[in-house]
Amino acid sequence: MGPFGLAMALALVLWTAYAYSLLSVALVLASLALGGTSLWSCQALLGPRCAWIFLGTAAVLGWLAEQTGVTLGWFFGSYTYTDVLGPRLGAVPVVIPLMWFGLCYIGFLMACLVLWRRPAPPAGWKSGALTALLAAMIVTAFDLGADPYFVFQLKAWIMEKTDGHWFGETVRGFEGWMVVSFTIVCAFQALAKPRLAAAAGTGAIARRAGLTSIIVYAGMIVFQVTLTQPLALRFIAFFAMGIPCLIAVVAWSQWARTLPEGAS
Repeated sequence: MGPFGLAMALALVLWTAYAYSLLSVALVLASLALGGTSLWSCQALLGPRCAWIFLGTAAVLGWLAEQTGVTLGWFFGSYTYTDVLGPRLGAVPVVIPLMWFGLCYIGFLMACLVLWRRPAPPAGWKSGALTALLAAMIVTAFDLGADPYFVFQLKAWIMEKTDGHWFGETVRGFEGWMVVSFTIVCAFQALAKPRLAAAAGTGAIARRAGLTSIIVYAGMIVFQVTLTQPLALRFIAFFAMGIPCLIAVVAWSQWARTLPEGAS
């Protein structure tokens, strides 16, 4: 991340600790951990250039989608953020664009492993579009349980209008999650043209970088299965997120076995 990035992260944590609740501090720390882990993994597998392009693309497009959502009701319906997620940039908490990056990167990596048995797609727009579609589905699977939890239990944002069709929450948000995450992954691929970095062709670091992001996604499954309400959402999260996670683990193991042993 570098000294500047670490200084910015520390400043955000201190700002949150000074002006917001302990819950907000915990959520900011979790978001920074998600973003930092994803940035490290992306750098290790695809190279620094791809990693920073992914971070910038996801942060900008994620913030724009959320800002227009809050102010105009686009993508996700009409809603307003509370102070639970900490400091804001405009009408959007600072950590939200970072969460878009972390989730979209994990979705992209898992989609590549599931479809192509490696952490990057083949060349061509068809394989890129298919990767982006599966990545968006993996990201949205997380939101099936997370959205009601953040709205009704954490009260991180307030929906102005809900149709009540998804455990009291609107289903329109899932359309927004699909569209925004698909757009982010497509834009990243168009800008960066990701290929495996030379260093990712060998070594334990590449193996760890691939596995770590899957473990983070698995941790999200444990979180939802443990804490989300009502009980039915726990079963939904287990299967909706667990199926692609299990396939990605098997695909990762197949890819990892193709790497030479003993390199670091």
